Amino acid sequence: MLRLFFIHIYAFFFCIFNHVNGLDLDQCKYSSKCGENGPPVRFPFGIKGKQPDHCGYPQHWFELSCTRNNDTILQLTPSYKLTIKTIDYSSQLISAFDSEDCVPKRLINFNFSLSPFQFKDPERQSNYTLLNCSSSKSKENETDGFSYFEIPCLGDLHFKVYAVASNHYIVYYKHLYSCIKMHDISIIPEKYLLSQDKLVNLTWSNPDCRSCQAKGEYCRLRSNTKQSQTECYGKPASLTKFIAIGITLGSILLVGAVILFHRMYRYSKSEIEYQSKFEKFLDDYKSFKPTRFSYAHIKRITNQFKDELGQGAYGTVYRGKLSHEILVAVKVLNNSKGNGEEFVNEVGTIGRIHHVNVVRLIGYCAEGFRRALVYEYLPNGSLQKFISSADTQECFLGWTRLQNIIQAVAKGIEYLHQGCDQRILHFDIKPQNILLDHDFNPKVSDFGLAKLCDKDQSIVSMTTAKGTIGYMAPEVFSRNFGNVSFKSDVYSFGMLVLEMVGGRKIIVDEKEETGEQVYFPEWVYNLLEEGDDLRLKIGEEGDAKIAKKLAVAGLWCIQWDPVNRPSMKTVIQILEGEGENLQIPPNPFSSTASKRNKAKKSEKRLNLKLEVIAETE
Repeated sequence: MLRLFFIHIYAFFFCIFNHVNGLDLDQCKYSSKCGENGPPVRFPFGIKGKQPDHCGYPQHWFELSCTRNNDTILQLTPSYKLTIKTIDYSSQLISAFDSEDCVPKRLINFNFSLSPFQFKDPERQSNYTLLNCSSSKSKENETDGFSYFEIPCLGDLHFKVYAVASNHYIVYYKHLYSCIKMHDISIIPEKYLLSQDKLVNLTWSNPDCRSCQAKGEYCRLRSNTKQSQTECYGKPASLTKFIAIGITLGSILLVGAVILFHRMYRYSKSEIEYQSKFEKFLDDYKSFKPTRFSYAHIKRITNQFKDELGQGAYGTVYRGKLSHEILVAVKVLNNSKGNGEEFVNEVGTIGRIHHVNVVRLIGYCAEGFRRALVYEYLPNGSLQKFISSADTQECFLGWTRLQNIIQAVAKGIEYLHQGCDQRILHFDIKPQNILLDHDFNPKVSDFGLAKLCDKDQSIVSMTTAKGTIGYMAPEVFSRNFGNVSFKSDVYSFGMLVLEMVGGRKIIVDEKEETGEQVYFPEWVYNLLEEGDDLRLKIGEEGDAKIAKKLAVAGLWCIQWDPVNRPSMKTVIQILEGEGENLQIPPNPFSSTASKRNKAKKSEKRLNLKLEVIAETE
């Protein structure tokens, strides 16, 4: 009987939904406000908590919020908020008040090119260079026909800060010879740098609803389209219809409450607790501002999942489009894999960091047990397909480009270890997880196994081995080899480097007279120890030196004793050096006794010390 009751409830809900589906969009015709005196808010904007999500444009930039004082807030970054005074939908213009005492301080650190907004003020916009002038004797802002001006709130009693047009040479400003360059800033109207006005005027061009506004109609996203295109529709809805919608939605909420009870009846207490923990995690990470997409939007982005890029252990990756210009890669996670730990790891690590050599998380979807991750699209795919021997010229990238890729990957890993508030251990560094953009610039990806750790405490505790066989550090597989730390990522990086040098030559032929085969890293070490060349195909002058430097760096990284491995900072120094006077590392393939004796000597040479790390939940 209970089962039959719920079947009827589901049928009723389905009928109600289909009945009001056409009315649902009419809610979006009604403007909302933060208090009586706030500006009317409608598409492409939406007020969080006051309007349905589909009423606004699906980007977090257009999500507004209300304060306790009923101010309307546009949040550009977690720390940069503007109080909106007016919104002119006819000209697509926002007038907003910046409460910061020093407006230039925040404007010069915010990259407007990453947002849909631009400055409305066209007068006197330029690229500027900021100079720290602690001893400038200039009293005027005109020198030999060239202008500069002071930004008062950026200086103090001991120095002044001047802005100089970037296309002017410093030699034109004889009074600024003693100044020190601070940094360059993008196009900003001069009046904001002078702190003359705290009212910031911004405009947006996409989405463009001005034609709808001119016709007295409303604007919304066009359904069943590949891009986020807009369309005009309808006149203002009647109050009667709005009341009918409210009653209908109330009925839907009531049915939803019954369905929620049914879910509580079906699922165990542990599953419900996990779901609550999962939602709390998403709330905690909203401040990092990856966009949260609905599953319907994910299907629209991927054109109903038509263009598959590849499959992995945790899901399938599809090509998608956020707009005509912006391509993305969408990873749809498998429901059958674990309890969502990979999803939490990805959003909890990559969602909080931004680095040129780490793939960028644009957004995510978490709708029940449907989960997806939206990344920037990198057209050249993974590094795996470009690893080939120097003998295979049609696939080989060349030694110079190979060196540049390895250096950039090292910088990305070093940023994870040292550049964030907490150290991030990747635990799955391998060619498949290094993606390449159109210029072959690499980006570290796939943080499903990552861990967050404190920088100043002890080792990482792990209950099970994590990683990929062949790249996994020995201490991750067995604690008999040492403690798990950030040096485990160093080992994986070393194996990646040696694989790139050898072009997948894990096993190579040994001397012809023996007919035996040896492990490629050991073969490389024996050649280096004997002072022999690496017997790799060299194309241009200097390639031999690059190949040797990469091999030495890789061998340092794969030392069995974690203490004897360098940090990624030291690895970068080796890779960026000229390759002269390279220290050959201890033999990681010799007996335990001789290996440890050599390890002590090499530790003194490199002045290395194992950093203390603790895992944080």
